[in-house]
Amino acid sequence: MTPTRNIAGALAALMMALTSVTPALAHAGLEHATSFSPGFLHPLTGPDHVLAMVAVGLWASVNGGRALWAWPVAFVSLMLVGGAFGMMGITLPMAEPGILASVIVLGLLVLTAAHVPVAVGALSVGAFAILHGYAHAAELPTQAAGISYSAGFALATALLHAAGLGIAFLSAREGSRVLVHAAGGVVAACGIALAVI
Repeated sequence: MTPTRNIAGALAALMMALTSVTPALAHAGLEHATSFSPGFLHPLTGPDHVLAMVAVGLWASVNGGRALWAWPVAFVSLMLVGGAFGMMGITLPMAEPGILASVIVLGLLVLTAAHVPVAVGALSVGAFAILHGYAHAAELPTQAAGISYSAGFALATALLHAAGLGIAFLSAREGSRVLVHAAGGVVAACGIALAVI
């Protein structure tokens, strides 16, 4: 079996596993959010978050150049802003539908290899990031350690972006971007599946 098939198989298995989990789990387990560790684990418990964050890395790789670092940085930064909104009790309406939309839209942007100016891409991912951050923090208990919890979900998010970039790097080493575009299609399809469950 070729490396490309190995990567494609692993990616397909991951995406299938994610779609078998209950959607929109951004709010699960927050009663224990008192430190860095729960914050780090929180983004990994919801398939909607995992898919969207990996897709940011994939889309950045499609655009290349400054997008490789600017879009992940924009996402993490504005996600922390959204988290602060949630901790302050500011209500962001339609956050959950917006999060599901982010999975579908980002997947389609990767699938279609959409090229946009770096600033436009940063604003786009940033808008979604605010919703993701809000969902991570909106239901935190009052005794939560907000700063360390936020540091945890910021690091996990950065690593998920790096995973998307890593998939793209491996695909490029094989001399093809087909895997990246296919991953975008899988992300979009999973987003649609999560939206209708």
